Order: sequence, then C-alpha cells, then structure tokens
Amino acid sequence: MNRAHGNRGFSMIEVLVTILLISIGVLGLVALQGRTIAYTQDSAQRNTAAMLADDLQEMMRADLDKVITATGLPRSESDYYKDDDEDFPAPADNCASLTNATAQQRLGCWAEKVKTSLPGAEALMDSAFHICRSQSGGCAEEGSTIEIQLAWAVKSGECLASSEDDDENDYCTYSVRAEF
Repeated sequence: MNRAHGNRGFSMIEVLVTILLISIGVLGLVALQGRTIAYTQDSAQRNTAAMLADDLQEMMRADLDKVITATGLPRSESDYYKDDDEDFPAPADNCASLTNATAQQRLGCWAEKVKTSLPGAEALMDSAFHICRSQSGGCAEEGSTIEIQLAWAVKSGECLASSEDDDENDYCTYSVRAEF
C-alpha cells in the first residue's frame, strides 16, 4: 500500500489541545477584567476622597486664624476639628454661598458634600472620619500637622490598600496630613 499523499489535516487530539489552550487564555482574560474593574473603582473612590480632603484643606486655609496660632502651629482646639465618634456640625442654610458661614457651618456643608460623593460615607461619618491635630498619624495633643481622614463603604475585605489588620473591614480610609 503506497500512499501518494502524506497525512493531511489535524488529528482530534491536536484540536482538543488547541481548544484547551484557548479556553485557559480566555478564562485568564476574564479574571483579569474582573480585577481591572475593582482597581478602577478603588482608584475613582480614592481620587474622590483626595479631592474632598483638598477641598477641606483649602476651606481651612481660607479661614487660617481658626486653624493655626500666631506661632504657625495648629491650634489645640478648632471649629474645624472633629474627633472619632463625634458628630459633624449642622450645615449652613445655604451651602452654595459660605461667605457669611461660621467654621462649623462650613464643616457641616463639607460633610454633606462627602455624604453624596463617597459610597456609604454617611454611615461612617461619626466613627471613621476625623479632622485633628496630628504628630505622626492619628489624633494627638501636639503636632505640627492637621490630619484629615475620610472613609467609604466596600465589600468586606475588598479595600485594596488595606493593611493586614484591616483585611476584614467593610470600609476603606484615606488620610492626609498637611502643615498649614
């Protein structure tokens, strides 16, 4: 038996191996897409938190005599400060124009803006937010910086920038310290 033509085409095993490799590649792309969405969402929320913290810093800089002393250090008490487990003050009647508002009313208007900008922030306003004098992170009696911490809700353990201690939290935080 003489075959004039060589073997042509693919065997069934070659086709199955090819389908398997393509399937693994597609599953990898789907998993990558899921992580990309999570990172994009986290990035957008952190960007929003950074802009809100910057807004508060600029509000405080515009009312500097309520924030720093004559020596240039942050005051030990200020109408802009808010400790953990403390309520934010009531906002001004008209948050669109804050020229005649007190520092507490301005802080209240800022808090209202935060509630609408960060997911789940309203439930975290009392417990996870603070604005205070800081030395090296967290509120302190002394220090040359003012720390602003914001928080927003996420699914448990999905805060991408959390430390090992925060892996079970159902919220993320963003903190910034600034010298005035």
